[in-house]
Amino acid sequence: MEVFRVAMRALARNKMRSALTMLGIIIGVGAVIASVAVGEGAANQIQQQIANLGENMIWIEAGGRNVNGVRTGSYGTKTLTMADARAIQEQIPLVTNVSPHADTNAQVIYGGQNWYTWLRGVTPEYLAVRKWDIERGSMFFTHDVETAANVCLLGQTVAENLFGAEDPLGKTIRVKTIPCKVIGVLTRKGQSPFGQDQDDVMLMPVTTVQKKIKGIDWVDDIMCSGVTADAIPAAEQQITSLLRERHHMRADEDDDFNLRHPADIAQTRAQSEKIMTLLLASIASISLVVGGIGIMNIMLVSVTERTREIGVRMAVGATESDVQMQFLSEATVLSLVGGVGGILAGIAGSYLISNTLRWPTLIQPFAILVAAIFSAAVGLFFGFYPARKAARLDPIEALRYE
Repeated sequence: MEVFRVAMRALARNKMRSALTMLGIIIGVGAVIASVAVGEGAANQIQQQIANLGENMIWIEAGGRNVNGVRTGSYGTKTLTMADARAIQEQIPLVTNVSPHADTNAQVIYGGQNWYTWLRGVTPEYLAVRKWDIERGSMFFTHDVETAANVCLLGQTVAENLFGAEDPLGKTIRVKTIPCKVIGVLTRKGQSPFGQDQDDVMLMPVTTVQKKIKGIDWVDDIMCSGVTADAIPAAEQQITSLLRERHHMRADEDDDFNLRHPADIAQTRAQSEKIMTLLLASIASISLVVGGIGIMNIMLVSVTERTREIGVRMAVGATESDVQMQFLSEATVLSLVGGVGGILAGIAGSYLISNTLRWPTLIQPFAILVAAIFSAAVGLFFGFYPARKAARLDPIEALRYE
């Protein structure tokens, strides 16, 4: 401990120089913590969005057609049906909570207000597939699907734009030309991993949308949940075999449906965010290296200025290891104090970024620990050469130094 007290006294004699030397470490550590916080915040937000998609979700959508050599895009076929959804539910034990959909856009009107939104015809199982709760009211029942009832649930965005502060439950809105009773309001979901507002939606019984709004007898897509995440690959193979059999497809024909993996796409984006975090942290670490070079330069200057002091210490019995430890301690103290200041600056910077730029940030204790250890290592590494140089001075030559 005595060697550190001597180091602190030596650094205190040149407060401004010591502060400027630590500034490089402060900036480096702060930049590492803030950049990791931004990257982790983005990755955490994506993970939450993945959870909002629905756990273990399997998404089957209508596929394309080949018409005289011209291939249409997705939703070009009309072969997915309610019967397909029932068959998947009944014949594939690896799948649960199957919900067929009929989707369209619609202008919805209430009083003097109107809003253009995404209208999704679903079954009651849809909320279980998407892991979506109801804030007020309730979901419609299977009987409402069977009778094509004129009932609906509103997403938060639709409810706010149509009703403002008014309670929408029990009110009747108009969907195109069809009156529809509002029986529920969904909880807020926020943006999807693809940037879409998931709350800008209105749910109705799938048969109501099919028969009364779109005038079709097929469905656009089917969402279902695998019983576990590990069961999804096997479930998808069984779904593919079942639908090809039901659609009477030859072995040489392409599927007339597509299996989508929104969670996989989002996971890929989350992985790219982690890579970006590592890249940002690596770039920020350069500041730490620059700060370490600053420490080495200042310590070399200090060795030159204190050559006579070193000679006196050696003359009264100090060994090479004592002198080396003294200067190495000074370098370490500089980096440690700078590291503490950098940690505080990084935490403050993370909160500032979050509050001013509205970027999600997540401060990881591991990042703070790594930055602190790295800053101490920088002090030891870049302080070793000046300390070694001081220790190897010839005592007689040092005493003669002017």
